[in-house]
Amino acid sequence: MTREGTSGDARPGDEGAPRRGPGAAGGGGQPAADGQPIVDGQPAVEEPIEPTEFEPSGRFGVPGKPLRRSPFLVGFTGALGVLLAYAVFLGLRNAAGILVLVVIAIFLAVGLHPAVVRLRRWGLPHGLAVTVVTLALLLLIVGGLLALVPPVVTQSGQFIAHLPGYVEELRRNPTVNDLVERYDVMERVRAAANADTIGRALGGVLGGAQLIFGTLFRVLTVLVLTIYFLAYFDKLRNLGYALVPRSRRTRVQLIGDEILARVGAYMVGALAIAVLAGVSSFVFALAVGLPYPFALAVVVAVTDLIPQIGATLGAVVVSLVGFATDLPVGIACLVFFLVYQQVENYLIYPKIMRRAVSVNEVAALLAALLGVSLLGVVGALIAIPTVAALQLILREVVLPRQESR
Repeated sequence: MTREGTSGDARPGDEGAPRRGPGAAGGGGQPAADGQPIVDGQPAVEEPIEPTEFEPSGRFGVPGKPLRRSPFLVGFTGALGVLLAYAVFLGLRNAAGILVLVVIAIFLAVGLHPAVVRLRRWGLPHGLAVTVVTLALLLLIVGGLLALVPPVVTQSGQFIAHLPGYVEELRRNPTVNDLVERYDVMERVRAAANADTIGRALGGVLGGAQLIFGTLFRVLTVLVLTIYFLAYFDKLRNLGYALVPRSRRTRVQLIGDEILARVGAYMVGALAIAVLAGVSSFVFALAVGLPYPFALAVVVAVTDLIPQIGATLGAVVVSLVGFATDLPVGIACLVFFLVYQQVENYLIYPKIMRRAVSVNEVAALLAALLGVSLLGVVGALIAIPTVAALQLILREVVLPRQESR
């Protein structure tokens, strides 16, 4: 019995293959003697199917059988493993500075990737979406530097020049004056505020130039790596998922995408909270007449990015400047930050972070302290999303496996 309409019964994966049914042009699609189909009276040549990005091409032969596990092979492999582990340790130790920059760039790329996805939903090609996000990031960096560097340099210089005067104001308090006399604070402050001392601390002219150019190099490195990770974000993510066995790939992909979404949401939320804290502090500093309001607002915004302890550090700095200016101003600073931190901790932070991450408070505090001790401010920034990722893996993978045993 023959089937009619064979030309319309294409199997999945046969797109582009020659027609073999009676509706094909010429020759009726009859097979040749060697079983190869005929089109237009000539044997049809089927084009080879190109493998996908993460599939073997097959051009380099078939993998052979695994080697037999002889004692010599096991010992030699173990020795090579030990040498490789030691080489990796040395490489990680020597490249610790670069690896920190890579981690920062990865987190920035994860935080900026939702913006790229949103632009692609609006119809922009991937390359153009990455370009728009990159240009927006560059404009923010340049605008922030132009708005931040001149007033910070000017106001920081004025603050250093007036620092001994602030200490003199504090000496009017008998208790403070006793501490100043006991620990010789005045001489220490004058020495610290001396231009020669500051120059020696910076290592002289060459040391200052090295500090500036080193900072510029790190910033440019992070920027270039962030652009690279944004441009190849999907490919790098798919490559990571391709390393997972096919039987577990779907589950790993779902958990991995959830972790990436939480990290991005946390970074956006933390940045929004820091900006809000900086703006509020700037308005308060202008209202009470604090000196250097912009510089103090920047300090509050930057320190607010540090989980758990950052807001307190910024409040201490601003309050010290307030007490050095005037006693009522210092008290007003304490009251303002006490009230603002309560509002931030119980209203702003939960509302912004509720949809991003849900981390145990004790685990968050321990992670922040451990991150600060390992990587400084960068470790504190990545501590919370790292704990959120580990908590998700623990809940979805480790605990169910333990329950099934």
